[in-house]
Amino acid sequence: MTTRPPLPPFTLETALEKVQAAEDAWNTRDPERVASAYTEDSVWRNRDRFVTGRAEIVAFLREKWDRELDYALRKELWGFHGDRIAVRFQYECRDSSGQWWRSYGNELWEFSPEGLMSRREASINDTPIFEDDRRIHGPRPADQRGVPLPIR
Repeated sequence: MTTRPPLPPFTLETALEKVQAAEDAWNTRDPERVASAYTEDSVWRNRDRFVTGRAEIVAFLREKWDRELDYALRKELWGFHGDRIAVRFQYECRDSSGQWWRSYGNELWEFSPEGLMSRREASINDTPIFEDDRRIHGPRPADQRGVPLPIR
């Protein structure tokens, strides 16, 4: 079986590493790369949608990034214990009409012993923003890793 270090149980250092790896992968907007971090039978709740397995994850992400243009994400570790990690996140994107959006959310993650995510539950809220109000522009620069997300 494939492993995806770091492996649970997580320490502060390895939980932070896992969160940054997830942020980096999602910012590629590559559905196959993102899906490779999940178990073959991974179960997701994303807002009001339920997705099961890598094939459905890939299809979900393709659809997502076809409509969420110029997507850029920041994740922050909120807590961890054993094989679970909680994060809060923000991302920005624009829709096909040019309207920019900022989305705020929380995710609960559960990992297999091999370090693959077996469960992801995401609660997300969206708010329209003006382009001038954007604060997330592409992947996080190395010197900003670990910087807490602003609340607003």
